[in-house]
Amino acid sequence: MRDTYPPIPNSPCAERSRSVAQLILAADQFIATRATGKTIIAGYPWFGDWGRDTMIALPGLTLATGRSEIARPILLTFAKYLDQGMLPNAFPEEGPEEDNLPGYNTVDAILWYFEAIRAYVADTDDNTLLEELFPALEDVIDWHLRGTRYNIHLDSDDGLIYAGTPTEQLTWMDAKVDDWVVTPRIGKPIEINALWHNALLCMAEFANRLGESDSDYLDLAKFSATSFPKFWNAKQQHCYDVIEGPDGNDPVLRPNQLFAVSLKYAPPLSQQQQKAVVDSCAQQLLTSHGMRSLSPSHSDYVGVYGGDRVKRDGSYHQGTTWGWLIGPFVEAHLKVYGNAAIAQQFLDPLIHHLTGGCVGTLSEIFDGDTPFAPRGAFAQAWSVAEVLRLQALINADL
Repeated sequence: MRDTYPPIPNSPCAERSRSVAQLILAADQFIATRATGKTIIAGYPWFGDWGRDTMIALPGLTLATGRSEIARPILLTFAKYLDQGMLPNAFPEEGPEEDNLPGYNTVDAILWYFEAIRAYVADTDDNTLLEELFPALEDVIDWHLRGTRYNIHLDSDDGLIYAGTPTEQLTWMDAKVDDWVVTPRIGKPIEINALWHNALLCMAEFANRLGESDSDYLDLAKFSATSFPKFWNAKQQHCYDVIEGPDGNDPVLRPNQLFAVSLKYAPPLSQQQQKAVVDSCAQQLLTSHGMRSLSPSHSDYVGVYGGDRVKRDGSYHQGTTWGWLIGPFVEAHLKVYGNAAIAQQFLDPLIHHLTGGCVGTLSEIFDGDTPFAPRGAFAQAWSVAEVLRLQALINADL
C-alpha cells in the first residue's frame, strides 16, 4: 500500500473530499500481483481477476488517482494472455497457475482493453508501451474481421459485430445457472458495437501516434458508423438493446445504450437521440446507487435480489441496480447537458454509501426497489473505480 497519495482535486465540499480520499484507500485493496505481473481483483469476498472488470476499473483505480505506474504493468500482464483476438474473461482459482488455462468467454473484455490503453496513453504519453502493444492490437482487429470463438465476427454487410451462442454468456450481463443463460443477448448488442467503433478510432489514434497508417481503421469505423442508426428505436425513443438476434430486435430498455453516448469515440447518434437515451435511462433505470439493469415496467423485472442461487442469478441482470453503471450514466449526462453540478448530485449517494455497507468501500449491486439495499460482493473494484473516475471528471468541470 502506498504511503502517500496525489492531492485530491479541489472540491466544493470538504466532506466529499475526505470521502474521495477514502475511496483512494479502497482502490488499493483491489490491486494484486500474479506470478506473471500486476492485476486487479474484481471484488471481495468471492471474485478473482476478470479481464472485463480489470479493464473497466483500471482508469478509475489507477489514472484518476494519479498512479499510472500501476496501470502500465497491468496492461502488460494482460497482453500475455491475448489469444485469437480475445482477452480472458476469468482465470482459474485453483491449482498451479501454469497448469490452468484462462477462460475466454467474453466479447467485451478485449474492447475495454483498447479503451484502457487509450486512457492510459492520454494520461501519460507513453508511446513506448503503445509501440510494444500495437502489433498485438492489430492482430485483435484482424481476428474480429475473420471471426473468432463463440461466433464473434464482423458482419461484412454492415460493419457491426455479431456474437453469441445458445450456451455462452459473452457480455457483462453474464449470469448463467447450469445450462440456463439468463440474458444470452445473441446478435449485435449495442454496447459491443459502441465499443467496437470506439476501438477502431482508438487504433486510428494509436497509428497516428506511432507514424503508422490509420486509413484501414478509419474506413472500418466509418462503415460501423453508417450502420449504427439501425439501433435506434424510433417508436420508443431509445435504442434497441440487441439487434438482429434470433427473435429480431430487442426493444427492452437496459442501460447498455449509455455507452453509445458516454464513450470517448461514441458512435454517431444525433444530439436529440443522445438526449433521449439519457432521459429514458434517467426516468426508468436510475436509482440513488447506480442503474437498474432492466426497466421496472418490464414483466421480467425483479426488484429485490435474494433467494437461492437460481433466484439470485436469475435476477442479477433483471432489475438489480449496478453501482458501476453510474459511471457511463453520469458521463453521458455531462455530454448531453454539460452541467457538472447536477452530475455531482447523481454521484453523491454512492459516495455516501462508504458508510452504508462495508465501511470504507462500495458494494457490487443493490436492489432495484427502495431502499436499494446493498447486495452481492461487499467491495467491488469497478464500483469504486467508476466513482473515482467520474469524480475526477466532474471536478475538472466544476
